[in-house]
Amino acid sequence: MSSAPPAGPDRQAGRPGTAPDQPLPAGTGLTFPDLPRLELDQLLGQLVERAQEVQVTQGRLRGLLKANQVISSDLALPVLLRHIVEAARDLIGARYAAVGVIAPDGHLAEFIHIGMAAEVVAGIGDLPQGKGLLGALIENPEPIRLRRISDDPRSSGFPDGHPPMDSFLGVPIRVRGEVYGNLYLCESTRGEFSSEDVALIQALATTAGMAIDNSRLFDAARNRHEWLQASAAITRRLLAVPDPADPTDAAGEAVGDPLQFIAERSLAVAHADLVTVVLPDGNSDDLRIEIAVGTGADDFRGRRVPLSAGTLSGQVFVSGIPQRVSGPDNLQGRTSITSRMLDVGPMLVMPLLGPKRTHGVLTAVRVRGRAEFTADDLDTATVFANQASLALELAESRREQQRATMLDERDRIAADLHDHVIQRLFASGLTLQSVLGGLPAGKAHDRVQATIGDLDDTISQVRTTIFGLQQVVGAAPSGVRARLLDVVADVAPMLGFEPTVRFSGLLENTLSDDVVADLLAVLREALTNIARHAHARSAEVDLVSGPDRLTLDIRDTGVGIGPTGRRSGLANLRRRAELRGGTFTLAPYETQGTWLSWSIPHR
Repeated sequence: MSSAPPAGPDRQAGRPGTAPDQPLPAGTGLTFPDLPRLELDQLLGQLVERAQEVQVTQGRLRGLLKANQVISSDLALPVLLRHIVEAARDLIGARYAAVGVIAPDGHLAEFIHIGMAAEVVAGIGDLPQGKGLLGALIENPEPIRLRRISDDPRSSGFPDGHPPMDSFLGVPIRVRGEVYGNLYLCESTRGEFSSEDVALIQALATTAGMAIDNSRLFDAARNRHEWLQASAAITRRLLAVPDPADPTDAAGEAVGDPLQFIAERSLAVAHADLVTVVLPDGNSDDLRIEIAVGTGADDFRGRRVPLSAGTLSGQVFVSGIPQRVSGPDNLQGRTSITSRMLDVGPMLVMPLLGPKRTHGVLTAVRVRGRAEFTADDLDTATVFANQASLALELAESRREQQRATMLDERDRIAADLHDHVIQRLFASGLTLQSVLGGLPAGKAHDRVQATIGDLDDTISQVRTTIFGLQQVVGAAPSGVRARLLDVVADVAPMLGFEPTVRFSGLLENTLSDDVVADLLAVLREALTNIARHAHARSAEVDLVSGPDRLTLDIRDTGVGIGPTGRRSGLANLRRRAELRGGTFTLAPYETQGTWLSWSIPHR
């Protein structure tokens, strides 16, 4: 009799305690514990979440790269600043964004913003000046992130009409280690700004700082190029030999006053609103605004500026040191005539230096609210002013050389007239006089006598011409003849013609100062009356100094003596003659015109 081996664990094919040939209960299958399955689901969820975060981060990094490309696309600073604002807003999803440029005084020099409608901006009024929360970022240039602006004690609130803002993010922009300005963002589209937003905006601010530095370097290089071009144009203008038939220079520009040309070029290159050129006033110890171009130029031209250390122009003129002023509030006790007549802002004041003296002062002015001049602007403008001053000296030296050549030629002509023409006229006159002695009375005798008189008049006129040729052009008249000719030259524009002037006899060093003063007054009064009333086409002036009398005769071909009226000027001339024991005569001249004769005895 056989028996089956007992069942045991080593014989089981299913669950413990079950025989291998015994079937499993119905509805029973393979199962896993619940805990491992939960852990796997969590890991898969975390993996998906991390993948989504990577995608978001990758997208924001692409946005940062795109923002950097936008910022680097233009070198013009105004356009660049707007690109920075737009790129920052799009990068982190803000509703409002702005860039504030810090001025040297700690306030905001510029405030470029986007996100507000034009009518809203107009309703708010003045732009921020850098106070409150904006000022806190200026004082302490570290990032500021707020969930609610109103919860921060540094917030000073918003003006009327300003849209509500809660979340805030501010980051400084540094250029070469110095804070150039701040980037402000408000109203995050996700409710509040995150730490990742701070990191992205800081990275963007770093790129913006480099782009701003490149823009400033580009502007400086362009400004230097413009100043160099202006210097070259001025040198070409001042050193060009003028052509009377063509009043333009080599560049086709009209040739005019060189100082006017310097001021106009300075106005354009410095992007100024007003440029003045101040020169020493020859009639006093002060300075005088000789040239003014730009805003309000007519109000400044001709005004005097005290030559003292108390005025900005006077200090620069005396010291020869250029000055850069941010505005009238930073004059440090000095005064400026432009600040009293114009709402001025930044100024450049540069001396026109020569090797031996300061010729004048060139001042470039911008109105209040415009960008300040930089130190580089002062350097390049000073070099321009020095080159312009050197060109002025070279042009003046060339004019002096031409003047000396002209005077030498005039001396040669005067010597030829004296040594040849007058001597031959004298010889002709003597010959005619000898002929006259052998002629009987009659027409021939009278004609020869008249010819001799004409020769005497011609000799007198040639002598006057010789004297005029020997006068130094531009010099103050010193002798009697020179002073009388100067009066004639002054009145000639009123007359419309140049009167004929003849001198006869000794005049220099023989007349007292008071007699010369009377002569000048009589001549000026007589010529002025001819210009006002006679409507003459010609006039003659003869001054004869005889042995015992001095006679001034003035004849014109005008309408003659009019009806008796107010003649206070002529009465003064008569009184001058009678006080010296002389005579004053006013009579018709030939068929028309007037003959004025003023004669006094020699003493």
